[in-house]
Amino acid sequence: MKKVAVIILNWNGAELLRRYLPTVIEGTDYAIADIIVVDNGSTDKSLHVLQQDFPQLRVLSFKENLGFAQGYNVALAEVQYPYTVLLNSDVRTPKGWLNPLLDYMEAHPNVGAVMPKMLKDREGGRQSFEYAGAAGGYIDCHGYPYCRGRIFDYVEDDHGQYDDGPKSVFWASGACLMVRSDLYRAVGGLDKDFFAHMEEIDLCWRIRLAGSDLVMVPTSHVYHLGGGSLAYGNPRKTYLNFRNNLLLLHKNLPREDGKQLLLVRRLMDTLAFGMAIAKFHFGDAWAIIRAHRDFRRMRSNYKSQPMVNLLKQLPEERVNIITAHYLRGVKQFTELNISNS
Repeated sequence: MKKVAVIILNWNGAELLRRYLPTVIEGTDYAIADIIVVDNGSTDKSLHVLQQDFPQLRVLSFKENLGFAQGYNVALAEVQYPYTVLLNSDVRTPKGWLNPLLDYMEAHPNVGAVMPKMLKDREGGRQSFEYAGAAGGYIDCHGYPYCRGRIFDYVEDDHGQYDDGPKSVFWASGACLMVRSDLYRAVGGLDKDFFAHMEEIDLCWRIRLAGSDLVMVPTSHVYHLGGGSLAYGNPRKTYLNFRNNLLLLHKNLPREDGKQLLLVRRLMDTLAFGMAIAKFHFGDAWAIIRAHRDFRRMRSNYKSQPMVNLLKQLPEERVNIITAHYLRGVKQFTELNISNS
């Protein structure tokens, strides 16, 4: 058996498959990996494209859209490989992209998951990081995700500034995430109640709680289009991001710490609601209201919380990214001047 399953979850992405799947086939070392496409109940021509253009690939087909999280959970229950790469259908992979990730995992048994450097798939010579992951992710003291290479909507160009060797991170991008398959299943996989968005951060948090590290390996890089399922600015995306961020904090923080932080977040999200109204983004404003309403309904699904607060252990998690970005004007990760002190 080969060591790696590269699993691509597709939903109504026929054109993305035509554009990106050939790069994965060409760039992946078949001595170490199999490529498996999981169709998540598509109603477009996806299955026809797969049958006609890519008959050499294994395809798992679901009758309905199970969501990003449950789609991968069911797929990992059906295939058995030591390592699994969760790869978005809008990711272009250069030749040899997978080998550094596998080599690092094989050499570091304490590492539960790794990611490559995530670059934006764009025309022209300019090379910038991609929003969803960049050069590795963190969570600030109030639970806001940010990255080396991306703080809120400000995305840096890549000049090799984060190529300083493998780097321990809090979370790795779900657009291209390599994980030990047994560990994935042991911590419960992706949370299906999240449906989509931030489910990989939740998974990574649980991997860290289980005692394993997560690492960004800069000798590997891929190119991510982004917005392939839900475009940026879509109120549905706003809803999922706000709701799932609240769920993320509620389930992964000690009970009392979570209560205190969620009170602060309620105030901050009220400000976000006011900003959406001021900008006439009424769809986003309504999405924030629905996110909090559904969070209150769903939080009872999580009966136990961990005893340890990971947001108090790492210097990157002690950052107040709101203050740094909006009051001090910090745009780049290096400007945060994070130290271990």
